[in-house]
Amino acid sequence: MFEGQPKGLYALALANTGERFGYYTMLAVFALFLRANFGLTPGTAGFIYSSFLMLVYFLPFFGGMLADKFGFGKMVVSGIVILFAGYLLLSVPLGGNLFALVVMMASLILIAIGTGLFKGNLQVMIGDLYNAPAYADKRDSGFSIFYMAINVGALFAPTAAVKIMEWAQAHLDVSENDSYHFAFAVACASLILSIAIYYIFRSTFRHVEGGQKDALKGGGAVAEEEQLSPSETKARIVALCLVFAVVIFFWMAFHQNGLTLTYFANEFTVKSVQGLQSMAFDVLNLVAVILIVYALFGIFQSKTGKGRSLAATILVACAGFLAWQYCNTGAPMAISAPIFQQFNPFYVVALTPVSLAIFGALAKRGKEPSPPRKIAYGMLVAAVGFGVMVVGSLGLLTPNAQAAAGDSATLVSVNWLISTYLVLTFAELLLSPMGISFVSKVAPPKYKGMMMGGWFVATAIGNFLVSVGGFLWGDLPLWTVWTVFIVLCLLSALFMFAMMKRLEKVC
Repeated sequence: MFEGQPKGLYALALANTGERFGYYTMLAVFALFLRANFGLTPGTAGFIYSSFLMLVYFLPFFGGMLADKFGFGKMVVSGIVILFAGYLLLSVPLGGNLFALVVMMASLILIAIGTGLFKGNLQVMIGDLYNAPAYADKRDSGFSIFYMAINVGALFAPTAAVKIMEWAQAHLDVSENDSYHFAFAVACASLILSIAIYYIFRSTFRHVEGGQKDALKGGGAVAEEEQLSPSETKARIVALCLVFAVVIFFWMAFHQNGLTLTYFANEFTVKSVQGLQSMAFDVLNLVAVILIVYALFGIFQSKTGKGRSLAATILVACAGFLAWQYCNTGAPMAISAPIFQQFNPFYVVALTPVSLAIFGALAKRGKEPSPPRKIAYGMLVAAVGFGVMVVGSLGLLTPNAQAAAGDSATLVSVNWLISTYLVLTFAELLLSPMGISFVSKVAPPKYKGMMMGGWFVATAIGNFLVSVGGFLWGDLPLWTVWTVFIVLCLLSALFMFAMMKRLEKVC
């Protein structure tokens, strides 16, 4: 997977890792910050949260248009600068008055604009690295590496947010509300790292900064444009629009991880863990598990004895580290709600090689499901994930009643959320990479940019609808909140299966 990739991939992936680390550090605590600092209701906080997510995924549509005119590299750099200004503004503690709320809104707009210029255009640059014939067959694995890099940044973000807040409260004598701003300041520092990586290794990807023409000068090649009849073009666009409709409901459900699932972690989950269970909340242990997974693949897939020996050494070292960690588990470990958001990126990084191996084996046997079928399966798996939450919520009070219960409130095991994130990650791996692959493959050549923009717009709409969870959070029994998302996922899956012949016809 890592062999034979263009050097520019790693530079751009690392630059993106820094940006994503800052973004997810901010996002890990943002919904809780809105409620704690401004005293907002769950519904209002959810509306602001989801509106921000919508802009983050909607504005790349316009960022791509600007890049077509001014160049991808210029837009990526401009995006980082604007992002820095947004996070810097957000990191200033101004209290919880109206002025502070207005400043926060302005910072969110800057962050959304900066992400709109940065996010999609960096992905286009990575794609253009593979226009050269020497790298053409490495495109899928290259994007898998890039997707993993995003989640490496996201993996460390919750721990960074929690630790910097705890440090600020303990050493600077600041209130909990003001400590949130220190977490936002981390994003500023991460962007400095991103821009440094970008410029230090710029020579490895400079030829794709200006778009396709510059890519050609760098040795790229563009396949002969596929000729489609008007009816074929219409059929492909209709198929893509059907997929977009389903994608809306997936992201609406999936991104509850930053809203209602975080509310659940904050209000209904135990506040401390110990023994083996506590090891899951130390990010270093999660990194060790990831290294063990990759070491196992290295042992069986390495083409040289030296490679296998290195993989075996890493495996033994990580296993020994985990054993040492277990032997030194002692007093109960306090945990806070944002830390749960490390599990999704952990699962993505750990399970990506497993996913690639499974689908690779199925492909060799001619049994690999089509992208539309994978998307449908992903919706079914997402429904199962919220089914876990239904079971874990049976017998619990409503959120409002839980708040009124105070110290007598019932708290549940952390395993319900950890299990839910595992199942939802399986759904994500089935749907997100497959959806992007489907769009890039099926989109008519003349409308590729527009159709990729359509993917982002569908994602944006889904993120806006995340707010539905916030408005449901209050007097309704928890199992009914999760059932709403189960029903939406099941209906979306049934719709996909009903349209499967039409969708697979254009693959």
